[in-house]
Parts: sequence; structure tokens; C-alpha cells
Amino acid sequence: MTNPINSASLGTLAAMGGMGDNDIRDGKSNWFEAFANAWGKALDTQADVITAQSDVVSQGGDKPSDITQLTAESMRMSFMANSSHSSIDSVSKALETMARKN
Repeated sequence: MTNPINSASLGTLAAMGGMGDNDIRDGKSNWFEAFANAWGKALDTQADVITAQSDVVSQGGDKPSDITQLTAESMRMSFMANSSHSSIDSVSKALETMARKN
């Protein structure tokens, strides 16, 4: 059976996680860690967006549009956090299943 994860997909995932192809191949890390790191960076970026919008609201930006934007960004963070958890959990369960079959 061939490995469904090819070099191109490893490179894409590694780039999202801030790692190079060689880092993964040399055993410095693995694609699962790169996957988790990519989610972490995405969540950190969204947290920065929320912080910036919160600063707008706290500095007198109490217009309904400012508050609505903060609410929308907070809901996006919630969606991303749930997606992150679900995808990492699914991948880890798949890896566990593969490990049992080997």
C-alpha cells in the first residue's frame, strides 16, 4: 500500500506550520506536529484580530458596527477553535488506527 501523503502535501502542510520539507524528512518533526502548529498559528492570528478590535471598542468605539465586528471575530475564533480540535482529534484517531494495524 502506498502512502497517501506525498511530498507536495507534506511541503504544503510544513509551510503552514513554518517548517521545511527537509525538517520533516530529517526527523526533526513530523507532519502531525506541523499540522498542529499551523492550527496554533492560525488561532494566534485570530486572537490578535480580536485583541485589536477589542482595543477599538475599549477606546470609545462603542458604535454598533464596532461591537458587531468584535462579536463576529469572536465567533470566528470559536469556529476555528472547534474546527482545530475536531481535525486534530480526527487525524490522531486515524493515526492510532493505522498504528494498530501495523
